[in-house]
Amino acid sequence: MTVDTPGPGPSDDPADQVEDQGRERDQEPAPDAGLSERDLAVLAVERRGWPGPGAKERAIRERLGLSPTRYYQLLNALLDDPRALEHDPVTVNRLRRIRDERRERR
Repeated sequence: MTVDTPGPGPSDDPADQVEDQGRERDQEPAPDAGLSERDLAVLAVERRGWPGPGAKERAIRERLGLSPTRYYQLLNALLDDPRALEHDPVTVNRLRRIRDERRERR
């Protein structure tokens, strides 16, 4: 009778697992590297659906402590920032399309 023994495979040693995780982290940059907390919060506000402009402006003032004018200035700059595109491509591309359509109408 022969006994099957497992061949070389992943180690059960936790030290090896930690080392592998560290190696993976070194290879992948953080998706929000370089974006400030405020930048991330601006993108989060835009990601959300709003029932009307009043609710959104109120949330901008309460959550971010910004005037709507300053908020939209920051948002417009973020749309041109490759780090924002890397962090949230769906939201940034949607907002870029809207911005471009409005520019074409002018």
